[in-house]
Amino acid sequence: MFEFPVLVGDIGGTNARFALVEAKGAAPRVLSHEATAGHPDPSSAIRAALAKGGEAPAPRSAILAIAGRVDGPAVQLTNAHWVIAGERIARDFGLSSAVVVNDYVPVAAGAAGIAPDDLTVIGPARPEAQGARLVLGPGTGFGAAALVPYADRLAIVSTEAGHTEFGPTDAFEEQVWHAVERVEGRVTVEALLSGPGLARLHAAVHQVRSGSPRDKLDPAAITRAGLAAEDPHAAETLALFARLLGRACGDLALTFLATGGVYIGGGIAPRIVRVLQAGGFREAFERKAPFAQMMAQIPTSVITVHDPALTGLAALASEGAAFVYHGQIWRAAG
Repeated sequence: MFEFPVLVGDIGGTNARFALVEAKGAAPRVLSHEATAGHPDPSSAIRAALAKGGEAPAPRSAILAIAGRVDGPAVQLTNAHWVIAGERIARDFGLSSAVVVNDYVPVAAGAAGIAPDDLTVIGPARPEAQGARLVLGPGTGFGAAALVPYADRLAIVSTEAGHTEFGPTDAFEEQVWHAVERVEGRVTVEALLSGPGLARLHAAVHQVRSGSPRDKLDPAAITRAGLAAEDPHAAETLALFARLLGRACGDLALTFLATGGVYIGGGIAPRIVRVLQAGGFREAFERKAPFAQMMAQIPTSVITVHDPALTGLAALASEGAAFVYHGQIWRAAG
């Protein structure tokens, strides 16, 4: 399906990461990480990445994963200004084909063969778990996809789960929900379980506990202060974030019957593993009556490997026949 070398790219709302897969089965050779805000369009970022590749050969095809819904020949990123069009990129670089997929499609593909050393287990370890798997992650936004066995192949089901509604389950959360900043009038999973969401939660927790509003802080600063116990509101926010993440993971695990495990990626979870392991995450994940016993058997892990999407994109380039997935596909005529 792909002509090698294959350009692979993981394009998020903040950064775009590019690599080359020079031959079938080869590991991705990282070219560069480019800030989306630093380039007017994806072709500009790709040119910069290829220029940093030194002696790397020119790509002949491409597969790009983007933070957005892939539903037409040109796709607007959800949290950035770029418009991604596979045909335009292919013509700009003389490629024989270009494929664009949702950003959690390759993370799901990578989960099919992820090594135990690339995971940090949260809760009970169950290496024998079988069935559908779920991959998700809070970062600039919130992505999720399922990996479902389908005959002798694996179907990757991308979602827009981050844009589903989210509600409170106790009196404290109800106070937080009244105080939290809305996004277009809504409180969604992504509005809370993301970098910007962490800032919204912290501001709301501060208002509930102190009785006075405050400006939103940088999510990284909240994480540092919470982990170091320098700010009690930040520490409480991280604990609340972990519980909400556990609840969202549990809901999606029930949706897909993900008995094979839940794998958490994104930029936030690896930084707060200690908070996730403290217990609130798993308690919220398992509290799904009448299926609490089933939920207790589903393993949950944080993906700790760097750039898991690039590894998954390399798997899609080299082992594409093993997977069924939706994407935007362009091929040169003839």
